[in-house]
Amino acid sequence: MATTDNFDLAHLGAVELHTPKFEESLHFFRDICAMREVARVGDSAYLRCWDEYQRYTLKLTASDTNGVGRTLFRTTSQEALERRVAAIEATGLGHGWREAEVGVGPSYEFEDPDGHLMALHYETELYVPDDEDRPALKNQASAYPGRGINARRMDHINYLASDVTAAGEFWADVMRARESERVRQDDGRFAARWFRFHQKSYDVVYSADWTGSRGRFHHFAFAPDSREDILKAADICLENGIHIEYGPYKHAINQTFFLYVWEPGGNRIEFANAQARLLLDPDWPVVEWSQAERAKGQAWGMKTVATFHTHGTPYVENQEEIDREALAGSR
Repeated sequence: MATTDNFDLAHLGAVELHTPKFEESLHFFRDICAMREVARVGDSAYLRCWDEYQRYTLKLTASDTNGVGRTLFRTTSQEALERRVAAIEATGLGHGWREAEVGVGPSYEFEDPDGHLMALHYETELYVPDDEDRPALKNQASAYPGRGINARRMDHINYLASDVTAAGEFWADVMRARESERVRQDDGRFAARWFRFHQKSYDVVYSADWTGSRGRFHHFAFAPDSREDILKAADICLENGIHIEYGPYKHAINQTFFLYVWEPGGNRIEFANAQARLLLDPDWPVVEWSQAERAKGQAWGMKTVATFHTHGTPYVENQEEIDREALAGSR
């Protein structure tokens, strides 16, 4: 049966993304995705999706490389925060407490077994819209943009991992997330694992890094309102010269309708209608897929594009050449 501390994590709060092409990446998120810039501190811009209740969704940081920086997760209470911090400290992966910063109160910083930087917090700053951004409906965080892709909120994040099994054990045993689905290879190792916090089918995913590297990034996903919004997103990206990697199509695993693109800094971004499938049973068993089942492709038979398994950030040596070869081989 489910236990109380299975509900200690509320949701994915915010993600820091590094980009070597800051202005181009900023244009993508602010103008094409219709996010609003709410703060600028040093080399970082803070942007928000229009229906997030917190102050910001994405911290975009200028860097000489790409990839994910620190990911913030909010807990369901102060007591839940203290429980998870105690569990993390017992693993030796904790970095310690950080003072309040843009949008959040005190946070506890740590890393997962693969070296991805993360932090937990409970205290948060609610977004207060101004006259320009005030919604017509008071149960909405801010005004509907009515332009671009209209990214409503952040949905989930997918990390690459050198050891998917170890990462999954950390999220199940230490973070107390519940696993929804997984892919087991013929040799017994896991190729990927999906974890959820509440009724969504997944919030955090780990996929095997083909390079064996630690701490790399696969993608994070924005949630538009509908499948039709994702189809429109494909046209918008096409018109704006944004590389479309894969989709629009429907995943077999967790049944997400998806579109994957590479933003100008090289990071993979997904637009996902993932909320269509909810897991209302807290004791829902893990769905396991075999290597042969995954080889059949996605829900309607399309094979997975080759770069989905080769492209990650930050880049490894010869990353762009490897991706070109993968793309050429899949055509």
